[in-house]
Amino acid sequence: MTTPVKEIQEDILSAVHKGQETVLEAIRTWVETVQSITPSLPAPRIPFSDKLPKPEEVVASAYDFAEALLAGQRKFAEDVLRATAPLLPGDGKTAAQKTPPAK
Repeated sequence: MTTPVKEIQEDILSAVHKGQETVLEAIRTWVETVQSITPSLPAPRIPFSDKLPKPEEVVASAYDFAEALLAGQRKFAEDVLRATAPLLPGDGKTAAQKTPPAK
């Protein structure tokens, strides 16, 4: 069963994905056009460029960091819910039982 919130989230993710596809296609078209009108030039030799990380490594590292940060934030939020569960209406066990214990 999907909830209205879940449907909205799915719609947003779908719109973002479609936008990304459109931008990516525009970039591919632009690259093809530039390649077709520019001569092949040798790559410039930049000192110590072999020591720089590859673009793929920079992206992977940034996303690995973001994933770790987001996981830490989620754990913190779940810990806050568990800590404040006794203040919630009812027996105080419902919220604590829904979130798994801290690892």
